[in-house]
Amino acid sequence: MDKTDKTESIILKIRSIYDSLTKAEKKVADVVLDKADEIIYDSITELAEKCSVGETTIIRFCRKIGLSGYQEFKLLLARDLVVPEENLHENISANDDLETLVQKIAADNIQVINNTTKILSITQLENAVNAIINAQRIEIYGVGASSYTAFDAMYKFKRLGLFANTYPDAHMQAMSATTLSEKDVAIGISFSGSTRDTVHSLEIAKKAGAKVICITNHARSPITKYADIVLLTSIKETPLRSGALTSKIAQLYILDILYTAVAMRIKEKALENINKTAEAVLDKLY
Repeated sequence: MDKTDKTESIILKIRSIYDSLTKAEKKVADVVLDKADEIIYDSITELAEKCSVGETTIIRFCRKIGLSGYQEFKLLLARDLVVPEENLHENISANDDLETLVQKIAADNIQVINNTTKILSITQLENAVNAIINAQRIEIYGVGASSYTAFDAMYKFKRLGLFANTYPDAHMQAMSATTLSEKDVAIGISFSGSTRDTVHSLEIAKKAGAKVICITNHARSPITKYADIVLLTSIKETPLRSGALTSKIAQLYILDILYTAVAMRIKEKALENINKTAEAVLDKLY
């Protein structure tokens, strides 16, 4: 199949080749054509379940229409469905004045925290806090926009005196994961839950015996297959807004809960190390 032109409509392309698809691929096409506005928010696992097919069928379908994989498919499908201003923010209208824009973005960010609070499992949070407190090493994995969240997590845990690290390079992540043991914790951060490098690092960490925690927006996504503890965010974000502030806010909110809960559990040690780390950078400030 010829590679799809990035300016070509994915919907029209699917319709044009529909008769040449296999029976399983037609199941995917039928769901896409009927519920396109819903599936742009789905992980590959969620779409496979909706279509009653395997994930490999989804990949074959994407390649049949000339795409490299599922993420490219979602990106181009979202472009087909949204108007230009929604590429930047789903709730923003081109007619909104600055004051309205401010209010809408504020309301969205507040709603993200409220929705994430409702979906968070206290039991899973409790397990995560205990795992972090008892960990010899804490390795945090995230790429792209999630790598910045991972660095913030490392900064927070280091302030408490915990041995935490993160690496921007995927090869370094894999290398660190393979050296973990049952005494260690690996934390993977991925909004989609389908980021190949992050999922691979957690797979390696799991095989090495580490306790695995993931922070993701999709309960049924590849990353959760390797996680002992799943902490869910609740954000409605199209592929065109990948890495948006709302997803970071939800991730940082969960990390702040973990940081604060851990600090409260190890009170004296936490206070001592917070003071030490603060003193260590005093000469960096005017």
